[in-house]
Amino acid sequence: MANREALRQLQSRLAERLQLARTEAQAAAWLAVECAGVGLLLPLPGAGEIFAVGTLLPVPHTQAWFVGVANLRGGLHGVVDLAAFLGLRAAQRADAVRENARLVTVNPAFGAHCALLVDRLAGLRSAGQLHAEPGDGAPRPGFAATVWGDAEGRRWQEIDLEALVQHEQFLAIAA
Repeated sequence: MANREALRQLQSRLAERLQLARTEAQAAAWLAVECAGVGLLLPLPGAGEIFAVGTLLPVPHTQAWFVGVANLRGGLHGVVDLAAFLGLRAAQRADAVRENARLVTVNPAFGAHCALLVDRLAGLRSAGQLHAEPGDGAPRPGFAATVWGDAEGRRWQEIDLEALVQHEQFLAIAA
């Protein structure tokens, strides 16, 4: 029970910090998440709300990375296992989702009612905490924005959420 309470407090603090970060004028700010051990940055203007993973209803005849649909605040959202979509691991079944996993909705202004299943929240990051890393020259999808590094030497891949929800592969959920 103490772990659940600590997780609720962490989620509450993150939600407060997210709201504060949205209202402050900053050059750039991200929600840092982990998927299959890889650090990803979701721009705050593109990220919506954060939810604990509740009931996920599978949808037949869809891609393995499309986990199903969830009722979030009375609206149906398609749920994408972000790690599986990015090819970082095999897709998880809806009933195999880990306890620390969260759903991060995408800004509804982008026209997609979807949520991204991430393994773990890693807090907020600002431009002052990160530095741009040189590219490796490998081809990357259009939604893969800048790679950033932090003071601990960890690399973080920024994901352009608006480009992601418009990406052809992301929209092709039918198997």
